[in-house]
Amino acid sequence: MTTRLTARPTGQMLIAGNPVAGTGTEIRGFNPATGQTLEPAYRYGDEAHVDGACAAAAEAFGPYRATTSEQRARFLETVAASIEAIKTELVERAVAESGLPEPRIAGEVGRTTGQLRLFAAVLREGSWNGARIDPAQPDRSPLRRPDIRQREVPLGPVAVFGASNFPLAFSVAGGDTASALAAGCPVVVKAHDAHPGTSELVGAAIARAVAQSGMPAGTFSLLFGSGPGLGVALVADPRIKAVGFTGSRFAGMALVATAAARPEPIPVYAEMSAVNPVFLLDGALAARGAEIGTAFVGSLTMGSGQFCTNPGLVLAVDGPGLEDFLTAAGTALATAAATPMLTPGIAASYAKGVDTLRAVSTEEARGQAAAGETYCQAALFSTDAATFLATDALQAEVFGASSVLVRCADIEEMVAVAAGLDGQLTATVHAEESDYQVAAELLPVLELKAGRILFNGWPTGVEVGHAMVHGGPYPATSDSRTTSVGARAIERFLRPVCYQDVPDALLPSVIADGNPDGVWRRIDGQLTRD
Repeated sequence: MTTRLTARPTGQMLIAGNPVAGTGTEIRGFNPATGQTLEPAYRYGDEAHVDGACAAAAEAFGPYRATTSEQRARFLETVAASIEAIKTELVERAVAESGLPEPRIAGEVGRTTGQLRLFAAVLREGSWNGARIDPAQPDRSPLRRPDIRQREVPLGPVAVFGASNFPLAFSVAGGDTASALAAGCPVVVKAHDAHPGTSELVGAAIARAVAQSGMPAGTFSLLFGSGPGLGVALVADPRIKAVGFTGSRFAGMALVATAAARPEPIPVYAEMSAVNPVFLLDGALAARGAEIGTAFVGSLTMGSGQFCTNPGLVLAVDGPGLEDFLTAAGTALATAAATPMLTPGIAASYAKGVDTLRAVSTEEARGQAAAGETYCQAALFSTDAATFLATDALQAEVFGASSVLVRCADIEEMVAVAAGLDGQLTATVHAEESDYQVAAELLPVLELKAGRILFNGWPTGVEVGHAMVHGGPYPATSDSRTTSVGARAIERFLRPVCYQDVPDALLPSVIADGNPDGVWRRIDGQLTRD
């Protein structure tokens, strides 16, 4: 049973559990639905605050990584319970700072705590350790084989950058933080300016869980500051060993460059930009073109289109089924109310992006007029394949509820367009059984372009589980080999270490003789619990 707490923002950062006031630029939360500025005021931190947080994280790393899987699992569950204890105040504040509806935010609380509990389960299951043992073969000829064992160890303190579009699930206690803490890495979070009060409330909940669980105080810190200033300083700090980021390509690549220029380069796992193409095959359009058109608009306009998996591109072969799709999509868009975007800056960028699309393509339909400067008016544009491939602006992400339809002359042209796409988080195919031959031709192309391929659905909504991949080739992410959602996200913050002829008394328990931890291990390549 969760004990309910009353919580309110105070306008402070948190360094190793201690509230700290910033000294720099003043910011406040902002309600994009009402235009109301929210109290309290927050001030940016400076390099001294970065130094304090990183020093505390470095000091915490040794004892924190020495905790057992069970201790960390219980800690993550305590974080989840600590967040649930302030759910009422948290939802109220996040709604006010984002303009997102209460059910969406309440669901995001559940997703956030669910992620934490998923990684608790991952820790207990144990295969994340990557335990492998090749026993010694002293009689092997011509040379003996040494005893060789392997396990995964945490990288060190991790810097996490909160996202604008998910105040909770991709923010202070989001997937990056949860997976890094599970791996045994202390975390320093740079909160997003769009939801400072929400960030502080969650940060305080984590700090309480750190104390309640007896973890080192430097296991978690929360800072406010600009990306080019405090953010770059955080990534450049030599005590930070990896970075988790969700945001724009410009900001993400700036952090990648900073990390690469360090005397000791470090990995940056940046989720950046994608248009998430949707392929409408002939059989699907003939069978349910109108149904697909209506459902497409529902996905496009969800959350004012502020999802990294928003369907910003549609490809189809010209024909009657496509016209059914367009008619239904146009009708649905005409009744789609303008909705608030997260910040005035995001709304301005969206308006500029839509103006660019309008200049290089044909506007097919639009939603209801915007009710204010922070509101998003949905739009659908169209072009032909040749123009699309020749116009960079048509491939660029427009963060918000706009999409471009590419009319293809035939399937061969559709496949050619697919091959010319940038890397994506998702690729969606709508197909009937009569389309399977074409889909089979398309799939190998999409495997090289996207981290997640889905059929007869919509990319908005990312299930948190063991098989999910939320990643993809550049520019969707800076490292296509990883996922930021799901159980395998822990792998980003681990590295393998080999132990050769180490006495059993000195071996970590996960690779010691007799399997004292009772985990799955590979012994001479065979998976076993022996």
